[in-house]
Amino acid sequence: MKKTLTAIIAGTSAIIAGIYLSGYGFIFKAFAMNVKKGPITPSSDDAEKFSSRSIPNLHPEPWQKDKDYNTTVLSERLVEELKKTRASSLIVIRNNKLLYENYWKDHDASSLMNSFSMAKGILSILVGCAIDDGYLESENQLVSSVFPHYKNNRYGKHLTFAHLMTMQTGLDWKEEYHHPFSENSKQYFVEDLAQQAFEVEFKEMPGCNYEYQSVAAQLLGLALRKVIRKDLATYLSEKIWKPLGMEFPAKWSIDEKGVEKAFCCIHATPRDFARIGQLIMQNGNWKGRQLINEDYCQRMLTPTKANDAFCFTVWADDEHQLKYRFFYGFLGQFIIMIPEKQMVIVKTGFYNRLDVDEKKRPLQVKLFAEEFARMI
Repeated sequence: MKKTLTAIIAGTSAIIAGIYLSGYGFIFKAFAMNVKKGPITPSSDDAEKFSSRSIPNLHPEPWQKDKDYNTTVLSERLVEELKKTRASSLIVIRNNKLLYENYWKDHDASSLMNSFSMAKGILSILVGCAIDDGYLESENQLVSSVFPHYKNNRYGKHLTFAHLMTMQTGLDWKEEYHHPFSENSKQYFVEDLAQQAFEVEFKEMPGCNYEYQSVAAQLLGLALRKVIRKDLATYLSEKIWKPLGMEFPAKWSIDEKGVEKAFCCIHATPRDFARIGQLIMQNGNWKGRQLINEDYCQRMLTPTKANDAFCFTVWADDEHQLKYRFFYGFLGQFIIMIPEKQMVIVKTGFYNRLDVDEKKRPLQVKLFAEEFARMI
């Protein structure tokens, strides 16, 4: 018995040592963090699990309520879909007024929800602000102008900010969410995001092919931080959160070096996420003030030749009668913009098995867009 126990201990120790030596020590951190503070997988409610940097607001301006506020009766199809996919909130803005809102699972209007990859679209907004402020010449500026080591790479020297936003980087990164040893899992818990991002090699020329990669957004965030010479959270507060009169301060998760998780993890209320959708639907104009260049906003919402369902980290659907754009995050987080109906829909949730079309767009987005456009 004693020999068996000794063997088990020795074997376990060897496995643990092997995991650490293989660069997967973050798994133990992830396990300890999640066991202590909640679910063992990423959640839209995990703002308190990680260190974060505040995104201050100023002079909050709550949404004006529509005369028909919360009188809309959801169709049976919508109710079933919301229940099935474990929705935590649903917001509908019509003509710049709050028409409908509902919250589930102990959430309310002040609850901070994890944006997940909707942050990638917000990052593209900040690129537009950086161009307006003169920090960048354009989205076609070379990344090597910020990180000179890319000049020595036969592929890397061609990489632009636009390539990072349109997911045409040529990087050797496999986007994988379903096992704990993936680079995405490591990215979520790693202590040094910059080190991980800069270690990723190129496999082909940037600008040739579309491949969705969260590391592209992280590189974009790192480059943007360097050119604006301040934290992303501070810049987001200055350029968007304060001018839009957001109702609540938000948070942006950071690694142990103080670097924002640019690929995800802006924690804000659904009402405030809706303001971002409204701003972009208005081509960067807010109450007569042009916060983002109108031409840039139009380019940001224009699909690429490599993927006609993808713009500057904002998704598109121009193939049906009702055309719309949307920010899309893991577990079913959406900001849907329908210009034709002057409507913004925000939905947050906890479901990781959403059905998608052949272009990887969640069918739920199409359902929400069409159902609300028909009902309202």
